[in-house]
Amino acid sequence: MTIYEYYLIKSNMKDDRGDSDLTRQIEELKKKVREAEGETSLVKAIGINSPEMKALKKENEELKAQLARAKEDHQYDNLVHKKELESLKNPVPNLRKKGLI
Repeated sequence: MTIYEYYLIKSNMKDDRGDSDLTRQIEELKKKVREAEGETSLVKAIGINSPEMKALKKENEELKAQLARAKEDHQYDNLVHKKELESLKNPVPNLRKKGLI
């Protein structure tokens, strides 16, 4: 093969590596990773400090306070009912205290 033939063959050859060029693929993947990390950090920052999130946190705290009050009320009611049941189980001592017997 002569230099002339080699040159003709070489000049007609295309870069057939296309998408299989690993260096190019690595750079594209690195770019996608950077973009995804940026989007993720934005979503986190916006989500935590958004007015909606603040309102939900406030509502959550209010609901926790309501639940605590409801538990206290329930506990008090249980004590009252327990005393009532005890007095109904054995009415004789209560009647004697009141002077009815």
